[in-house]
Amino acid sequence: MIGVASRVRLAAKARLQRDRVSGKTFLLYPERGLELSDSAARIVGACAHDDDKAVAAIVDELTAASGEPRGRIETEVIDFLRALDDRGLLVVT
Repeated sequence: MIGVASRVRLAAKARLQRDRVSGKTFLLYPERGLELSDSAARIVGACAHDDDKAVAAIVDELTAASGEPRGRIETEVIDFLRALDDRGLLVVT
């Protein structure tokens, strides 16, 4: 279960890539890909490093950048990370 105390990183089978023509960001994994919104790309980008990233730190970054209420962002980030985890695209510690 992913919560604010969890630490996450992108699974080895997944990678973030920006399309040169359209400028859109995609999360690619074997035989599939997801087109990401700007906020989703920021979340995945925070997870794309070799070190595990605290979910709370991701929420803090997005809250500071958007000015939206922290509770709303926390809920949306955790929901999105859970969806990625359900697809096997995250390593959660």
